Amino acid sequence: MNLRLALLGLVAASSCCNVAAAFTPKAFVPQPKKLVTTSSSTELWRPSSATSMVAGGAERGMQEEYYDGVRIGPPPDLPSLLLHNRIVYIGMPLVPAVTELIIAELLYLNYESTTDPITMYINSSGTTTADGQAVGFETEAFAIADVMKYVRPPVHTVALGQAFGAAAMLLAQGKRGQRFALPNATILLNQPKSMARGQAADIAIKAKEVAHNRRQTCELIAQACGKPVSTVIEDCSRVKYLQPYEAVEYGLIDQVIENESLAVKPSFMSRL
Repeated sequence: MNLRLALLGLVAASSCCNVAAAFTPKAFVPQPKKLVTTSSSTELWRPSSATSMVAGGAERGMQEEYYDGVRIGPPPDLPSLLLHNRIVYIGMPLVPAVTELIIAELLYLNYESTTDPITMYINSSGTTTADGQAVGFETEAFAIADVMKYVRPPVHTVALGQAFGAAAMLLAQGKRGQRFALPNATILLNQPKSMARGQAADIAIKAKEVAHNRRQTCELIAQACGKPVSTVIEDCSRVKYLQPYEAVEYGLIDQVIENESLAVKPSFMSRL
């Protein structure tokens, strides 16, 4: 009888130990990343199944995929693809950040090739917003215009949407015979706006600078259009809208183009 009770006690103790071991937390041991060996003995790490998929088949997660030591990421952004085809696009008002990017692109294309032309598409309200509020200085446009003349490749300009104020001046700075506008573009000539604030002496100094910038802008337009400076100053004294064919008569552009006149073969596709 005592032997029977002793055996039952041993069985019960063994069961308790097994239950306790089952509920005892175990130390986390990180698992190594799975590697897939290709025929060329190159290791390609693939993300785990926890990585979710988003529209278009792109993977979203904290992990990155590497092939032969190089990160595999998304394709180049659209401005980079345009730049590869020597296309510069101005689609915002001329603020310092935009000026910095445009000048950097022009200089890069200049050292990449000194003969292949650069096509600049302009859809900008100049140094003001669409409602006429000043957001930049004419010196931003002067910097771009100077670099357009400085680089060796010819710069072709194309207006689309709007080319107001300083943007119209940049449109006229393209190579003679290669200044275009799409049929529904709008071109506007006006004079710079002052953002002077403060004491009367400071406002007077700023007004003098604005008058100088106004004359400089008119001189650049007059040289590009072949018109007297006095005529351009008079036209810019008030807002002057020009439709594409009127801009051709004015001498601001050379031709109104349709959809296939400037067809560019996307050479970047063969290099992806």
